[in-house]
Amino acid sequence: MRSVPTLLSPLLANIALNGIEDIHPSVRYADDMVIILKPKDNAEKILERISQFLAEKGMNVSERKTKITAATDGFDFLGWHFKVQSNGKFRSTPSVDNFKAFRQKIKAIVNSSNYGSKEKAEKLAPLVRGWRKYHRFCKMDGSRFSLWYINHRAFKVFNKETKNDRYSSIKLVEKAFPSVPHSENKHVNVKGNKSPFDGDIIYWSERNSKLYHGETSKALKRQNHTCGYCGLKMLSEEKVQLHHVDGNHSNWKAKNLLAVHESCHDYIHMGKSKN
Repeated sequence: MRSVPTLLSPLLANIALNGIEDIHPSVRYADDMVIILKPKDNAEKILERISQFLAEKGMNVSERKTKITAATDGFDFLGWHFKVQSNGKFRSTPSVDNFKAFRQKIKAIVNSSNYGSKEKAEKLAPLVRGWRKYHRFCKMDGSRFSLWYINHRAFKVFNKETKNDRYSSIKLVEKAFPSVPHSENKHVNVKGNKSPFDGDIIYWSERNSKLYHGETSKALKRQNHTCGYCGLKMLSEEKVQLHHVDGNHSNWKAKNLLAVHESCHDYIHMGKSKN
């Protein structure tokens, strides 16, 4: 059963809905919630208890967005589509709405007449990287989610520019659609009853470091999950940036790379610009 009670900011929703998960086993992010039912559970009674919980806080269940569905039929949650297949295997993929919205953003950039191919590639790269990172634990093979058709379309548009040839167009497409490692259902569950607010800085800094890959991940491990500038632990409140010590972004030697807080990275470059 999926329930979306109200539209609140994530912070306010977490405050207002704290305790709703004690009514029945469930998964919740802010005000978006999936209630896990077993065959013998009475869905109507559980929904009634949830409605009573919300009523006491001046809220109600959205009937339009609440539905009961079998796991074998699948359901959408936070941009993913979850489904238990006939062989019993659990599978997740980007939801139809999520992929549609992402594809529209890509098409808007690729088909834009306001940018050249180089600018398009620069604008596409963070968008594609972010989308692929978000879905890195989903089933991402196949022509659709591997973005084969969108890649091909971008190549044809880039290759039409007179300054580009086939080789340079391929290089631009590779830059625009950076690869991100993905492994289906290989996510790591949060340990026990751990919470980002429990004060266990060591656990959360090490766990959050796993969100990164490549050279950033290696730098974090070398630095024992601390910022290379301020020395504090890396927590989820702030993004991690990879800093090139000598300013040369072509120098990818390990000793030239530091993982730093985004704010520390800004501060470093702010100081350099003043000099």
